[in-house]
Amino acid sequence: MTAPDPRYLATAIEVVTHAGAIQRARFGTTMRVDKKGTIDLVTEVDLEVERAARALIGARFPDHDILAEELGGGTLGRSHRWVFDPLDGTTNFAHGVPIFCSSLALEIDGEAVVGAVFDPNRHELFTTERGVGAWLNGAPLRTSTTAKLIDALLVTGFPYDVHNTLDEVIGLFAAFVSEARAIRRLGSAALDLCWVAAGRMDGFWEERLKPWDTRAGALLVQEAGGRVTALDGSPWDPAAGDTLASNGPLHGALQRVARDFRDRRRNGTA
Repeated sequence: MTAPDPRYLATAIEVVTHAGAIQRARFGTTMRVDKKGTIDLVTEVDLEVERAARALIGARFPDHDILAEELGGGTLGRSHRWVFDPLDGTTNFAHGVPIFCSSLALEIDGEAVVGAVFDPNRHELFTTERGVGAWLNGAPLRTSTTAKLIDALLVTGFPYDVHNTLDEVIGLFAAFVSEARAIRRLGSAALDLCWVAAGRMDGFWEERLKPWDTRAGALLVQEAGGRVTALDGSPWDPAAGDTLASNGPLHGALQRVARDFRDRRRNGTA
């Protein structure tokens, strides 16, 4: 596969690092916080970052489409589409918890080809190009080699409808807890995936995510040697929101846990 146009990754890096500068400058200050749902927040910083990104991408690539969390879009049917989360971890950000990032990927004909995620609190820039590799601050990334669930550190998140799907969400969480060494919950799906790519976490699962949550992070995992599928092992669809990512050796075991839990729910035994 031919390497993507270098302007694409350069633009992704410029967007997410600029986003990080805005986030750091505003973190811990007084700001407007609104609700998109019962527990789904949006701050004025989300909107400021997204508008800045749209302006930069629109000026540089006027024939590209943009899908982003706060202002939508992405339905023009153009071959090139940028998928952007201006502030992944908004709840953390609004509560003064320093775990958040911005995440940007470029799709060409529906396939992600570059991605960048910037964590401004740790000054960590995760970048990737399809068929070329994945990097953290310029150093190559590789997923872990953990092969047994009892030795694995997993990471997950809860969907915004958790209050209405509590038995399902907590039941699956418990199924993984019963077999893994430990589970963490950071509050940012993009960083969860980056940390799988970096070998800090061995696997990640979450349901009902959006493309901007996962598009860049999933490519990072794949390019770092890991696997990304739906929970049942079927091909991953970022629009479907059902995501299972792993280092590779653990993938079958993670699928088994999810499959067995869903079987028990269907049979009324979970």
